Amino acid sequence: MKKLFMVALVAITFLTGLSQVSAQSTYNKDQNNYIVLTRKIPQLKAILLAADELATDDGAKFGEFHVVICGETVKGLTDIAQMQPFLDLAKSEKIKLLACGFSLKKFGVVATKLPKEMGVVANGILYDFNLQKDGFLSITL
Repeated sequence: MKKLFMVALVAITFLTGLSQVSAQSTYNKDQNNYIVLTRKIPQLKAILLAADELATDDGAKFGEFHVVICGETVKGLTDIAQMQPFLDLAKSEKIKLLACGFSLKKFGVVATKLPKEMGVVANGILYDFNLQKDGFLSITL
């Protein structure tokens, strides 16, 4: 049983690794790039509307906009009915919805059950810090 669990864990880790996003990329520092960490799914509406406004205000200077969902609320990310309005709002290719892999593991959420439009980062807080080093503007809600 323990061996089967380990094989399943390795398989899940491999599969989630395929969709993991890295903060090691270099982003255009001449553009305005943003990252938001949130622990509440309902905040996504306000966050995504802010992203839309920033895109309008920034024009050609609008770069990347990443949203990382952390904490126990990751349990709700597999609820497609709850997530679909947010996925629709985030349809822009410059807006990335991401789940914190650390939170997924802690609260027993299987990454393959997340909507296909979402990515996974290993550790949301570390991801945020690395993007700040790359010049992203950051806020945590």
